[in-house]
Amino acid sequence: MSKKIAIIGGGNLGSSIAEGLISSKFSKPADIIVTRRNIKLLEGLRKKGVVVTSNNSEAVKKSEVIILAVKPFQVKEVIDGIRKELTAGKHVVVSVITGVYIDDINSIIKKSVPVFRAMPNTAIAIKESMTCLSASKDAPATLVDYIKSLFETLGKVVTIDEKLMDAATVLGACGTAYAMRYIRANIQGGIEIGFDAVTAALIAAQTVKGAAELLLQKGTHPEQEIDKVTTPKGCTIAGLNEMEHQGFSSSLIKGIAISFEKIGKSS
Repeated sequence: MSKKIAIIGGGNLGSSIAEGLISSKFSKPADIIVTRRNIKLLEGLRKKGVVVTSNNSEAVKKSEVIILAVKPFQVKEVIDGIRKELTAGKHVVVSVITGVYIDDINSIIKKSVPVFRAMPNTAIAIKESMTCLSASKDAPATLVDYIKSLFETLGKVVTIDEKLMDAATVLGACGTAYAMRYIRANIQGGIEIGFDAVTAALIAAQTVKGAAELLLQKGTHPEQEIDKVTTPKGCTIAGLNEMEHQGFSSSLIKGIAISFEKIGKSS
């Protein structure tokens, strides 16, 4: 039997989760409630049959799975506003909020409600998310399986220790932006060597998609696939070496480390 799901916070990520649940047919649109102060911004979801409202309490009353998708600074205010409606034995809370730990959420809820943390990315809207998942120690195995299956319909899922969740945020969620920036640079390079923008974008995006699928389907290391396209004195190795001389890998690694430090300072 499907559960009714309330997504508290219909921003980019919250709306993407709703889109993914609908397109994967995990949930019927009518079984999803999405909240946002300005519900006019949820008109697209409403037209698909999703219930939209600005009333968080009502959304919680009518649901069993509560997905918190608000900003970190809003957590206490939002949970305080719905705590009265949260019921042990009925509800489960899933937080997709950066830098807020399960213990933090439990300390605000003050009830025996299972809490999960999930870190998906915006590709969840097209069922291609990479979601990292952690569960509270008291969560029943059947519930863990349900939450895991929910996110598995929306992409890949890996269960991790919660202490790695900040790192997962950088690698999996921020990583979408890093990949987009690489693709954008690739497009710009393609235009410089003769392609129009539309054709360059198609070639760049599909090439990155294909490269990623090689690793996912074959389980190989990136260097193994690189070796297959680098020939002695060839154009590929020349380009790679120039990128490394300009700090390609080191700048990416430094960027990931700085993003991780930023989460630590913010939490």
